[in-house]
Amino acid sequence: MNEATFENVQGLKLFFRSWRPAGPPRAAIIIVPGFNSHSGYYQWAAERLVEAGFATYSLDLRGRGRSAGERFYVEHFSDYVSDVASFAALVRLQEPSLPLYVFGHSAGGVVACLYTLEHQSELAGLICESFAFQVPAPDVALSILKGLSHVAPHAHVLKLKNADFSRDPGAVAKMDADPLIAGESQASLTVAEMVRADERLEQAFPRFSLPLLILHGTADKATKASGSQLFFERAGTADKTLKLYEGHYHDLLADLGKELVMGDILSWLTMHAAAASAKQGATSAFAQA
Repeated sequence: MNEATFENVQGLKLFFRSWRPAGPPRAAIIIVPGFNSHSGYYQWAAERLVEAGFATYSLDLRGRGRSAGERFYVEHFSDYVSDVASFAALVRLQEPSLPLYVFGHSAGGVVACLYTLEHQSELAGLICESFAFQVPAPDVALSILKGLSHVAPHAHVLKLKNADFSRDPGAVAKMDADPLIAGESQASLTVAEMVRADERLEQAFPRFSLPLLILHGTADKATKASGSQLFFERAGTADKTLKLYEGHYHDLLADLGKELVMGDILSWLTMHAAAASAKQGATSAFAQA
């Protein structure tokens, strides 16, 4: 595992981790963490991906983990998307000939979806885990929150429970002891921007044309599996897969049964990476001819 930083378009230093297999990788994958998370939570997943031949990269979004920026605050969700675009450009420089996949968890899934929509021709596929498209809050509360974001954008209004992320006591204890998420709560503007992003995405679901793998636990208390179901139903691509895990919590890759989830991810990636590589090879041969 390597650690490094890069500068986004606004000059903020953003932190990232990367893991590469010993031999030639078959594809590259970018992981976008959500709230109460950062790139350090993907060590186990990255090790499994690297063992299967996938170069893996994960960033800390601005204001999160070890990245610069006001803590847990973003003025526009498009700023997160811009950061992912800068990060993806860096990854492409490192892995210029590989199919590139994006993996987004929760609010990171919202960011990953927004980024993917505008870069589908450059990507081989999207994996969306515990998509924060529908949250367990009444519409009136979300409307009030959006109003509050105009008068008190920096007021911290949402605190997620670490215990809702996993049924594994060890994983929850790790979160409780992590100084990088200690006392984490989301600013009103951050949450309002996510709600607005979800509203835009709902209209854009039919525009998705690349391969999709959508994952959600049925016992998720932080987001609703029905949001992932709706994404699956309305997505425009014919190559889409929905996996619902009975009784699983919000962070599928830190929950009990994570091996099953990772097995499904690896099976999907292996099949699609082989097809993407064959397509790239055929395109390259045609261009040379």
